Amino acid sequence: MDHEGLADALAGQLNGVRRVLRRQLRAGLAVPALTGSQVELLRLVESAPGTGVSAAAAQLRLAGNSVSTLVNQLTEAGLLRREQDPADRRSARLFLTAAAVARLDAWRQARISLLAGALDELGEDERLALAAAVPALARLADVLSQQGSADGQRG
Repeated sequence: MDHEGLADALAGQLNGVRRVLRRQLRAGLAVPALTGSQVELLRLVESAPGTGVSAAAAQLRLAGNSVSTLVNQLTEAGLLRREQDPADRRSARLFLTAAAVARLDAWRQARISLLAGALDELGEDERLALAAAVPALARLADVLSQQGSADGQRG
């Protein structure tokens, strides 16, 4: 398989796995589902507490007003807290609420359970192949991220 064929097959399979996981996770939720962008912002704030709206927009590659809208939605939902930045009183720093931490933990645990159950249905050779692919997928994500950063600097 050439690089383009591999790229097409890989993208299709990754999207398929992600779509099925998202659908099954949402079906098991007792709370309203969040959009992909809302979850991405929560996960970003989880990994970098106190990040600002502008920094979040740059990291997520979204327009500042789009991230501001997400912040407003998540604040109203009780999942995000804004605090005034002591270094720049015009800016806000973002933090997860306890409800958001609990929700992300529950979502993460449900995702792990779903995947672990599916992995139980695969053969040992398939599980080994997937385990061997994890480092390559992580490296692929890094390369794509670096390419995106370089594209952003050129544009």
